[in-house]
Amino acid sequence: MTSFFVQNFGCRATQADGAALESQLAAKGFSMARERSAADLVILNTCTVTAAADEDVRQAIRRVHRENAAARILVTGCYAQRAPEELAAMQGVEWVVGNSHKTQIAELLTAAPYHGNIFVGDIFAQKDFLSAPVADAAGDRTRPNLKIQDGCNNRCSFCIIPFVRGRSRSAPAPQVVEQVRSLAARYREIVLSGINLGRWGREAGSTMRLAGLIRLLLAETDVQRLRLSSVEPMDFSDDLLGLMAESPRIANHVHAPLQSGCDRTLRRMHRKYLPRHYADRIAKARALMPRAAIGADVMVGFPGETEAEFEESRRFIAGLPFTYLHVFTYSERPGTPAAAAPEQVPVPVRKERNRLLRELAAAKNRAFRESMTGSSLSVVTLHEPGAALTENYLKVEMARYREPNQIVELEIGGVTDSGLREVTAQKGGSSPEGLAPLTSPGVLPLLSRS
Repeated sequence: MTSFFVQNFGCRATQADGAALESQLAAKGFSMARERSAADLVILNTCTVTAAADEDVRQAIRRVHRENAAARILVTGCYAQRAPEELAAMQGVEWVVGNSHKTQIAELLTAAPYHGNIFVGDIFAQKDFLSAPVADAAGDRTRPNLKIQDGCNNRCSFCIIPFVRGRSRSAPAPQVVEQVRSLAARYREIVLSGINLGRWGREAGSTMRLAGLIRLLLAETDVQRLRLSSVEPMDFSDDLLGLMAESPRIANHVHAPLQSGCDRTLRRMHRKYLPRHYADRIAKARALMPRAAIGADVMVGFPGETEAEFEESRRFIAGLPFTYLHVFTYSERPGTPAAAAPEQVPVPVRKERNRLLRELAAAKNRAFRESMTGSSLSVVTLHEPGAALTENYLKVEMARYREPNQIVELEIGGVTDSGLREVTAQKGGSSPEGLAPLTSPGVLPLLSRS
């Protein structure tokens, strides 16, 4: 066996795990195949957060076996931790390795016999930290993702993640500093992520918290911009929000999972805040950062959610200054308390509530984008030709070509169907120094604008 291909499913943390696996296998003498169909070994690094995520993995297994019957398939990640026997029974699967043993995959492949191998143990005993920077997540080659925290100590009644990821654990601060220093030499923006990022540094005996780590990164590295991924609302402390507002090297971008704006629903979910607590954090963020992106995860159709409770949640969401929402339809996860709860909401009702919140999110996002017209925004130019991402998480169509992986200021001329567009130079005007038209050789023209 000489060549391998890693396919990742799901969140940024899974992508970071996959990047680390690639590094470990390369160090053991394996070579990375360019395409899945050409690999001797295919590793499927899975997600299990919804039933749809599970189905995606099963379809991928069948597809891999169909397109390359000689390939050995190893399934790892969260689905492998949750239901190893189910995966091992599928045709073509030769290894199932849970998150409990993911750090040992390189050794298992070189030492274990080939058939019937399931390696799954007590995830709550896991103390190792597997992570490597992801420099090409979802085709984005200019904003690497660095996982600095794994696991979760919360027990939300709908969530399987603690049971497949284990307890919260943090990458050591010196390791994070060194990784950011190395990435900052090549990239302008770095995204810090984790399963429960706000819990970084909360292990027994640790005195540094997330805000302290960020100060350390700003002091000891040359990173131009840090962006935080999702942080639980009550971990957005005054200290952290104040730091984000005062430092021009931290993106004005707050993503705080909400799940529901109804007090009764939040209690059934076992979330650790009330709507008024959440609203206080969002109000603080908006006061400190008037142009910040503010986003949330929200769930519809949770067991027992009545029409009145959904409407209470919808009104709460409508009243907050969100700029985007990630709307999820509740999906039963075997082994969670919510899956066994009575009064499951009918699927058609869940889908209708999802539609209503997506419409609300689209209206909020449109209003936010329109408010940016005429302003100057800091952006990082992306690998995608003619595209950039603002500090406050809006996609911009640039009027002229810039090299990818640069931080520049753009004047915003208007909105597109899903983002913004840069002011177009006046007819006969000169182009800014160092910039070329988007129709330069090798550069694709922009799509038509709204």
